[in-house]
Amino acid sequence: MKGLFKLIALALLLTGCASEKGVVDKAGYQLDTRHQAQAAYPRIKVLVIHYTADDFDASLATLTDKHVSSHYLIPARPPLHKGKPRIWQLVPEQDLAWHAGVSFWRGATRINDTSIGIELENRGWQKIAGSKRFTPFEPQQIAALVPLAKNIIHSYNILPQNVVAHSDIAPQRKDDPGPLFPWQALAQQGIGAWPDENRVAFYLNGRDPATPVDPAQLLDLLSRYGYEVKPEMTPAQKKRVIVAFQMHFRPARWDGVADAQSLAIAEALLEKYGQG
Repeated sequence: MKGLFKLIALALLLTGCASEKGVVDKAGYQLDTRHQAQAAYPRIKVLVIHYTADDFDASLATLTDKHVSSHYLIPARPPLHKGKPRIWQLVPEQDLAWHAGVSFWRGATRINDTSIGIELENRGWQKIAGSKRFTPFEPQQIAALVPLAKNIIHSYNILPQNVVAHSDIAPQRKDDPGPLFPWQALAQQGIGAWPDENRVAFYLNGRDPATPVDPAQLLDLLSRYGYEVKPEMTPAQKKRVIVAFQMHFRPARWDGVADAQSLAIAEALLEKYGQG
């Protein structure tokens, strides 16, 4: 009987060790997780939206070769399976995908390291009569994107200002997803940033929206919001930054001209989301 009590006591002791709060039992060792560092940050902080500029089959082939990749690919018209649209996952979320390229956002470079990329099958733009004409997005494609984006944002606590266009993080190279992407409608569903109209009106202060402003003033605000703006940039490069901003936040007119409305939008965004 005395031996039985010893066995019971030993079993209770071992059980207590195994169930000790904050201690994880592994094969061959234990992990004490009770002292978490304050200087720790989530790896995934940015969600980048792209278009493929090609059809689905070509896009899938490109995104599964050895040179570029993306976490997700959504067809223009996703096939339905049991009433749900099918989305292609090409890279696990915990792995790095090569979708952003040379990029910058809110003081950070190497955006591939800290982001998830979603590619949308879309033909991009064609030049017609000297102007870029972008391809509209299919409603069913956007409907499929919404729950996916919401799930990613929720899983990693991605801030609204860090849901970005490829052109936001690489304005000198990229136009995607372009001015026809429904940023405002998505922001109303909790996906991405959008300025409050009343605050834009406040900063516009009765001026004609098309009133020219100093480009340097607008670019200073865009730099503070998160865009890459360098003193050595050429006028053409600075214009590309303004175009990228306008395609996202003022898609009705994205001519790259610094005007009062663009300035007011930038001020309203900074007020709402803070400096990058």
